[in-house]
Amino acid sequence: MIAEPTHTLPSLTEQLRGLTNVEALRSLAETFPGEVIFSTSLGYEDQVITDLILANDIPIKIFTLDTGRMFSETYSVWKKTNDRYGSKIEAYFPRQEKVENLMTEKGPYSMYESVENRKECCFIRKVEPLNRALSGQKVWITGIRAEQSANRQGMTQLEWDDAHQLVKFHPLLDWTFEEVKQYIKGHNVPYNPLHDRGFVSIGCQPCTRAIQPGEDFRAGRWWWEDNSKKECGLHTHEEVFKP
Repeated sequence: MIAEPTHTLPSLTEQLRGLTNVEALRSLAETFPGEVIFSTSLGYEDQVITDLILANDIPIKIFTLDTGRMFSETYSVWKKTNDRYGSKIEAYFPRQEKVENLMTEKGPYSMYESVENRKECCFIRKVEPLNRALSGQKVWITGIRAEQSANRQGMTQLEWDDAHQLVKFHPLLDWTFEEVKQYIKGHNVPYNPLHDRGFVSIGCQPCTRAIQPGEDFRAGRWWWEDNSKKECGLHTHEEVFKP
């Protein structure tokens, strides 16, 4: 295991102290030119960060993971976002042969059969492409909010990701869901219409449903599993699957 470069995280934490999100994003982009990247799922939170970056001309690369199982509404907001800002959100796809083998050997809905199968699918469609996208980068910007799940409440806004050997910055970590919605509305940011139909967290179509009043934020993701399994491996330190 490679140790965290101790001079980096403390100095960056001090560097960003007291800055607005726009100022912090610009500071990171200037400190690591061409080595700061933002992963967007095109959901509410990520659309806020996309607006912060693109509306302020901050040189941060934006990409999304196209798993091949996304909602049509997600593709629609992707196009609307590019049209709105004149941007080109970069796409990362899973390895074709891995998807072909998975579908041939286990069928299109193997994720419902076991947690292991579901994590295998997540690894092929999301984790491996993410690893390629993050290769060579120094800072990974995410739309994580602390109130989204118990696993995320212990996170800090700036942290070291040992698995990818880079710094992660969560500009919206302390935002509430209401603050996110207010920003979207107030800045007229394109958003996924599924949010208006009870989908608060939107991923692959077979693994996402709307939530009911009073349900947990993550209840609509992998709803057939218990709450302790509500991560796909993108933001956890566990080894989710060995190919």
